[in-house]
Amino acid sequence: MITCVFAVLTFTANPAQAQTLKGSPASVEKQYRLAQSYGFNFIKTASEVAPNVESGELNKVSPGQYLELHEVSYPYAVSETRLFLDRLSQQYYAACGERLIVTSLLRPVNTQPPNSVARSVHPTGMAVDLRIPAKWKCRSWLEDTLLSLEKERVLDVTRERYPAHYHVAVYARQYETRVAALEARFRQPAKRTSDHPAQEIAASSGRASHRGYVVRKGDSLWEIAAKTGVSVAQLRTANKLRGNRIIVGQTLLIPDAANDSTLQAANDVITYRVNRGDTLWTIANRYGTSVKKLRQVNNTGKILKVGQVLTIYGG
Repeated sequence: MITCVFAVLTFTANPAQAQTLKGSPASVEKQYRLAQSYGFNFIKTASEVAPNVESGELNKVSPGQYLELHEVSYPYAVSETRLFLDRLSQQYYAACGERLIVTSLLRPVNTQPPNSVARSVHPTGMAVDLRIPAKWKCRSWLEDTLLSLEKERVLDVTRERYPAHYHVAVYARQYETRVAALEARFRQPAKRTSDHPAQEIAASSGRASHRGYVVRKGDSLWEIAAKTGVSVAQLRTANKLRGNRIIVGQTLLIPDAANDSTLQAANDVITYRVNRGDTLWTIANRYGTSVKKLRQVNNTGKILKVGQVLTIYGG
């Protein structure tokens, strides 16, 4: 059972008023360039899917109580897009009493439909297509939510006509930062904050009492953080992780926010090795510092090199 918590928010205008569901060549180009900046792989053929799943670049999206997959050939996405679907589907179910329906996720380049744009980000697993709800109430809720997120510049949504669906490209790093900020603001064990402007959904699982967590199939850092009541950044620091990749069977240390020394490192000094797709902006947001401070401490320019080691002083 989902518990809905309603917050009283004041808006000067409908958050969707300044937004539209019309796409543009500029938005397609932005999606493509962001995917490149994240270092996402553009999957060319079906044979490339399994290796990217094995490496953790792609995560399986499974149907459930809140989410339905309709004729989805490749049910995989990057972790941030899967997180987006996990959150949105729960909120949609709470608002409408029906499952959110996904009609497409990852699509290798050689399986793209004839009317697909040349620079589509579907081959990266960054995008998702959603069925347009038949009920006006549900359609209105979904459009309002997607447009409010587009206004926050964490995704791009377009209402496509042939066939009819919503195409959503999740801006992975920006969305990751947004969720981290929400989790920090409403920090309670296993509490999920909402992507809808006037609704928050509380997850059912509680904080783990033990200090170790064994990674299970389908887990992501975001889900483990939500279950255990810590942040993704804290999990990374405690376990010396450089990115989001975790392996089934791996044991993660779950830090204690009150007295675990690993959390003090988040406010002390961190040594970070630059990965493919990293930018000063994403690293700064991940560790609660600023681009200016990163550049000053490391005497670096705007462009980072893979393998470069950065010293990070937490906030």
